[in-house]
Amino acid sequence: MAGIPLETLTEESQSRHVLPASFEAKSLQKSNWGFFLTGLVGGTLVAVYAVATPFITPALRKVCLPFVPATTKQIENVVKMLQCRRGSLVDIGSGDGRIVIAAAKEGFTAVGYELNPWLVWYSRYHAWREGVHGSAKFYISDLWKVTFSQYSNVVIFGVPQMMLQLEKKLELELADDARVIACRFPFPHWTPDHVTGEGIDTVWAYDASTFRGREKRP
Repeated sequence: MAGIPLETLTEESQSRHVLPASFEAKSLQKSNWGFFLTGLVGGTLVAVYAVATPFITPALRKVCLPFVPATTKQIENVVKMLQCRRGSLVDIGSGDGRIVIAAAKEGFTAVGYELNPWLVWYSRYHAWREGVHGSAKFYISDLWKVTFSQYSNVVIFGVPQMMLQLEKKLELELADDARVIACRFPFPHWTPDHVTGEGIDTVWAYDASTFRGREKRP
């Protein structure tokens, strides 16, 4: 070792610690791919959460009103119950807006209340495509926070767990000339004035003047 110049030893020592340029490039490329994949997975999870939450959240409520599209026959039966009727219409839990749009085509000023924002935005777009966006309006709202006193016609695709509570709410709020149209499930205490359809397409119509004439429940 004594015969080797100091400069040579220094150069050899430094060369052992210098990584090839190609190795550094590959390491940097792998690191970039790792960040990209992490960001992609994270972004996908956020997007799925954003889309799914409005659909899942209503199901977690005490009274669940799930989205089930109305059949063509159900819409026809609702329209039949609206014959000779006038005034404004509201669809409680309007889903994708089919009932509201059908009513607007029949000349009604129709409004839909829906908790799911994706369905509301789709309904607005659908109303625009059908040319009735001027008379078919949709709002993001919880039905229990809305007052229905200004509507002459009320349509509801409900579930049994909510019908009793909604029955009491509508009795308090609606005018005597109002009509309530229930699809899939009837109200528990009211006697319908008209019934049409069968099976899942059955529609019940209740006139406020009739159910107000019944004995009030405690």
